[in-house]
Amino acid sequence: MSATDPGVAAAAGAVASARQGGVTGGADASRTGRTEIRIAGTGGQGLILAATMLADALASDGRRVAQSQTYEPTSRGGFCNSDLVASDGEVDYPLATALDHLVLLDRQAVVPSWPLLKPGALVIADTRLCPELPEGDCRAVHLPLTRTAIELGSERVANIVALGALVALSGLCDRDAMEGAVRSETPRAFLDLNMDALAAGERLARQATA
Repeated sequence: MSATDPGVAAAAGAVASARQGGVTGGADASRTGRTEIRIAGTGGQGLILAATMLADALASDGRRVAQSQTYEPTSRGGFCNSDLVASDGEVDYPLATALDHLVLLDRQAVVPSWPLLKPGALVIADTRLCPELPEGDCRAVHLPLTRTAIELGSERVANIVALGALVALSGLCDRDAMEGAVRSETPRAFLDLNMDALAAGERLARQATA
């Protein structure tokens, strides 16, 4: 949760930003150390903010990260996703083409995201807003992300609950790095709520694997 909703443009589009290093041309899916992540749902769910927090955590762990996002022109309700490409070296192609990790906070995000999954990819889906998934070669985990956020006091922190679950299930980055990134991006008024949401997501992940 932040003081304002994530940025929404007047028309659908995508932007890419790189952290810790440049981006060069060419998309070679065989390169080592490349990890692709998508956080997807609908506008107003804080997806871009969540991806920015995760990108900061990955960068603090020493990885190079490119972030891009796609969104429809409506501020709330339209399809939205934010993608990260993380690499141990330079990110030579900044857009996601084969997802290793997918977080789904709404059923609208399934159709545009499902064809991009790598075999064996981790998929975390919200039980309430994305109750059904297609068949596929993936590790699918349904978690009550939005319900947990509501129980914490605000559905708007479902994005942070999702981050906690994703990091716990994937080991993408150090837990302390993720906490530090959330703290740095959160206004003081919402800090306790976001920390509670992050911890709640971690608990959901532990329960799912117990």
